[in-house]
Amino acid sequence: MTFRLFDAPLREPSQFVGFAGNTIDRQSENRADDSVEKALADPSARLLLVHGGRLYLKLSDGVFDPWFNIDGGQPLRALLEQGVLLGFSENGPVLAVPAGVEPEQLPETIKAIDYRSVYMQGLIDEAAAGALAQGAALLAWHVSHRFCSKCGTESQMRAGGYRRRCPACGTEHFPRTDPVAIMLTVTAEKCLLGRGRHFAPGMYSALAGFIEPGETIEAAVRRETLEEAGIRLGRVVYHASQPWPFPYSLMIGCFGEPLNDDIQADLNELEDCRWFFRDEVRSMLVREHPDGLVTPPKGAIAHHLIRAWADSA
Repeated sequence: MTFRLFDAPLREPSQFVGFAGNTIDRQSENRADDSVEKALADPSARLLLVHGGRLYLKLSDGVFDPWFNIDGGQPLRALLEQGVLLGFSENGPVLAVPAGVEPEQLPETIKAIDYRSVYMQGLIDEAAAGALAQGAALLAWHVSHRFCSKCGTESQMRAGGYRRRCPACGTEHFPRTDPVAIMLTVTAEKCLLGRGRHFAPGMYSALAGFIEPGETIEAAVRRETLEEAGIRLGRVVYHASQPWPFPYSLMIGCFGEPLNDDIQADLNELEDCRWFFRDEVRSMLVREHPDGLVTPPKGAIAHHLIRAWADSA
């Protein structure tokens, strides 16, 4: 076995994907049940306001600003009691808070834009996008886990939003993260890309699937590739990961080595699946493919997997 820690780059590949620029000091060891109340009492507190999978953004001279102070959140009916404490920046506490005003009722200076568009269009900086991933995932978990799974009683938020406690049976519940394996099967000359039915026109991407209980990352990569494409894998190596707040996933990017070439695509899952040679992939990356084929946008971990392989020779 090779020990590769000291040969690894100082900036790992995960630092270059979308939603990975979070600079907030989470101070996880200091989360008390009154953390949100104390943070909201600080006049320097900044809020990310969200509603129905959309981020509320102030628009001024074509520039989007995702940050609100407490007074600025009041006209949008910020539901402060439902807010979660993300942590602390050099400017003070940072929270994610649901907004009560519907998008149709917003003034012209406030825009409600879905998370995916915010990320794909680069409307906010990397630090704010990382904070959005953290806050959106936490708030989505609270919405979907209001009731105790043991006795059915409505649970209560604790520890600044990082725990729910059932007042009836005392069971404690913690935020979940769904691990997803996303993998690029490669040889020295070609890689395997698939096309989902919901993809944008012409887009091909790496294959992906949820990691199941009791399964290693490598086993999930091999299983999903076999199930979706009929390709058996030998060696599997990890490359990078990406927070993915849709609603609370962690994308775990890997490369896999194929043991056979003949594709047997699961057309219930995919619209198409095929091998692409390096030159063709490079033309897709720069949006110059003669048939209009493209790869995912540069913030996506799939793009980074494809780019890393395409640039490796």
